[in-house]
Amino acid sequence: MKHSIRFKLSVLLAALIAFTIFIPWFINRTFLSDYYLHCKVDKLEDVFYKVQDIYANSKEEIFLAEEDTLTMEKLSSSSDVNIYVLMSFAGAPVSSYPHPNDLGDREQYQIQSLIRDYMSRNANSKNRTVIEECENYVIYRLYDSRLDANYIDLIGLVDGNKVVFLRSNFESIQESVNLSNQFLGYVGLIAVIIGIIAMFIISSRFTKPILDLSNIAKRMADLDFEAKYPINRKDEIAELGASINILSDKLQKTISELKKANNELKNDIQKKIEIDEMRKEFLSNVSHELKTPISLIQGYAEGLMENVNEDEENRNFYCEVIIDEANKMNQLVKKLLTLNELEFGNNQVNFERFDIVQLIKSVLMSTEILFKQKNVTIHFEDYGPIYVWADEYLIEQVVTNYISNALNHVSGQNIIEIKLIPRGNVLRVAVFNTGQNIPEDELDKIWIKFYKVDKARTREYGGSGIGLSIVKAIMNSHNRECGVINRNMGVEFWFEVDLT
Repeated sequence: MKHSIRFKLSVLLAALIAFTIFIPWFINRTFLSDYYLHCKVDKLEDVFYKVQDIYANSKEEIFLAEEDTLTMEKLSSSSDVNIYVLMSFAGAPVSSYPHPNDLGDREQYQIQSLIRDYMSRNANSKNRTVIEECENYVIYRLYDSRLDANYIDLIGLVDGNKVVFLRSNFESIQESVNLSNQFLGYVGLIAVIIGIIAMFIISSRFTKPILDLSNIAKRMADLDFEAKYPINRKDEIAELGASINILSDKLQKTISELKKANNELKNDIQKKIEIDEMRKEFLSNVSHELKTPISLIQGYAEGLMENVNEDEENRNFYCEVIIDEANKMNQLVKKLLTLNELEFGNNQVNFERFDIVQLIKSVLMSTEILFKQKNVTIHFEDYGPIYVWADEYLIEQVVTNYISNALNHVSGQNIIEIKLIPRGNVLRVAVFNTGQNIPEDELDKIWIKFYKVDKARTREYGGSGIGLSIVKAIMNSHNRECGVINRNMGVEFWFEVDLT
């Protein structure tokens, strides 16, 4: 069974208190009676020698003077010892102290019996046990069966002819020992109970910070570093808490750095994979796009070499096809270089303030001849100056690509409409052309390099499938959006720039 540190500490402290109480109780119960007896014997010996001194200094032969009698009474009272002194006078025993008139017949008989025993050295009788025997006195332990009482007696000689009889009630000693042991037992039991309660409370306060530290450590193991140990004390636990807080901060910082490095590594790997895929796709698409013009150039060039057509007009046609395909290849390479610079961030975006209305008008003027050739109607309101914040050269490419794309796909009513729509802090530029809608499942794909909705028609007008990819890259470099919407009568391409 698993026990908490609080339980173990409480049990340990309770056992320590119980042991501390048990030791003095055991010693008291085992040795206190003998110790009291030893002290009583020492007291009797001390009283005996004091009585000896009193009689040695007394000037009276038989009875003590009043002053010495008072001293003897004080000695008897202070030591809790009965003192009797007898002597032989005219062949009969006489009490020198206390006065014979103060002794009863029973006491005189008992004292005389003890004196006879002492004189005959017949101390060890049935009810009498010698405790200590010296040259001048003998100390007995006496049991009085009639009174069921125990005494400690001392009988000795002083001043040559006087017998001293000292008696201490041993029952009082034994009773004191029993009462002391009983009292100590009660006190010990109460102390153990109070100690257990106190130790549980104290151990709870002592173990609480340890449990708090344990919980913090568990949360750290689960990578939760929010919990911190409050430092509101000055001891070893507070130092441990401070160390755990420092460890938590360092672990959090280290793990964050590792996660950051891991994410950067993942991004680098992902970017490398994407770059490799882009290279493969680029090579595949470029090879595909260049295959047709190269084949045409090669075929017409071989025809010229072999003089397939001898007339001047056909030879000029062959040369025009070769030049046209070469121009297409040149435009394709330029667009690829532009797109590459935009996608890899090599093309620096130079933000400046310019009038986008004037920019659109300039593009429309440069392509006016194409509108006339295709009989296209342009709708563009006469907006006043609208200033935006962007790269003027790159935005011009976006507008040009949108208008060129509209020219290449306009049909039906042959209308191209350009609208400027303010939206808070941005301006949306929308280029609409009448014609067929783009299939919904291909709306997101038209921004991919070399993707063509109608490959035959794209080849017809010389498209490469890169123009919209360039638009997407330019808007990404501006951190702005672009998109396409199928309208009721056609398609609308749009992009957004910041207003100033």
